[in-house]
Amino acid sequence: MPDLRTMRSPAADPRAGLDPSSERTRHMLSLIGLLGGLALLIVLTMRGMSLFVATPLCALLVALTSDIALLPPLAEDGGVDLVGQYMSGFTGFIASWFFIFLLGSLFGKLMESSGGAESVAHWIIGRLGSARAALAVVLACAVLTYGGVSLFVVAFSVYPMALALFRDADLPRRFIPATMAFGSVTFTMTSAGSPEIQNWIPVEFLGTSPLAAWQASLVVAVFMAVVGYVWLKWMLDRAVARGESFEGRPFDPETGRGDLPHPALATIPLLVVLGISFTTHDALGTSALIVALLAGCLAAAAINLRHLHAPGEALAEGGTGALIAIGNTAAVVGFGTVAKAAPAFEVAVDWVTHLPGSGLVSAAVAVSAIAAMTGSASGGQAIALPILGPHYIDQGVDPDQLHRVVAISSGALDSLPHNGYVVTTIRAICGETHAAAYPAMAALTVLVPLAGLILCLGLFAIGL
Repeated sequence: MPDLRTMRSPAADPRAGLDPSSERTRHMLSLIGLLGGLALLIVLTMRGMSLFVATPLCALLVALTSDIALLPPLAEDGGVDLVGQYMSGFTGFIASWFFIFLLGSLFGKLMESSGGAESVAHWIIGRLGSARAALAVVLACAVLTYGGVSLFVVAFSVYPMALALFRDADLPRRFIPATMAFGSVTFTMTSAGSPEIQNWIPVEFLGTSPLAAWQASLVVAVFMAVVGYVWLKWMLDRAVARGESFEGRPFDPETGRGDLPHPALATIPLLVVLGISFTTHDALGTSALIVALLAGCLAAAAINLRHLHAPGEALAEGGTGALIAIGNTAAVVGFGTVAKAAPAFEVAVDWVTHLPGSGLVSAAVAVSAIAAMTGSASGGQAIALPILGPHYIDQGVDPDQLHRVVAISSGALDSLPHNGYVVTTIRAICGETHAAAYPAMAALTVLVPLAGLILCLGLFAIGL
């Protein structure tokens, strides 16, 4: 990936040659607009505004303060413009991920319509007890995530079962997004051996392996899993003690059916998705998820054929849900693409990637800050590592330790309210509001990983 500091050449930048004071003023105004746009996006997201409205509005603020042309005809030759930047990020994400979102949504709806999700939920409740319904959801997400299934697909796949589990246990449904996210993006996503991209990007830049610093990673993963689950259980117990309970909604899947498939049969489609994605990931990359989810949809329909209720309606709802989910995420990506074109973003990246002090600490700060600005863990790594990797390895920083710090730090501040996964899980999949669901999600996916990052740095400091 090219160094961001070399992306603008004097020939392509008509502002080249400005005196230093004018340049500082331009950068300061751009920084105000960038931070203001990010803060405004978070506020609007928390207040429930549609991302299709909020992200272009916030991107407009960034463009106006960064001297970015608003329309393509107004841009200089070789320059950028608001509409082009936003839409390149928006359409690029859809082009890359549409079929995975579509098949993931269809798979979830088929598991709902066939009663497979409810059957598995009843089996789990019967053995673990209703008090451990949240634990069952966390474990299901963890197994799928560590098995190589995309985070978005995990959310689509597990939600029907999570809904049934929370209904049977009479737990407040507003905690479902936090429970699924905790099992997906904390102690699994960035741990040693994880097949998720957040653990593989450092391999390319540092020459390490996915098992880099596995001893420290194991300690951190156990710490995050235990602390996070205890915190989740405490939040659930407090909510129940206040009188909160599960509230059904008109569009919830039918419950209490008498024709549920056997739990063993209902589990087969989940195993198909997990098995195919895990065994073909190295050969097919992200395309493995398309094959796995298509096979999972066929298995869910074929195995539970006689149990399907209104399959046509389920497919229609699945298609609509996929469009909403990918559209919300693509809108956030569009904003991030505009933000990365701002002069202040370039300056901010340069500053945070050259902080003084310990290489591991400054790397953690740099990746966390960039992930927060872009709302993306993988984005934070991909921007910082081309600069950080050679810089710190030349200084003698252990590549394996740097790999693990970068991976864990990318999974903390990326989970701010505007993150694509957060928005999709809360709104499009679970049908909740940020005001109701995000506080618990922030506790488990921001504060717990930050504590894990501090522990990781401490372990490396004492020589583990």
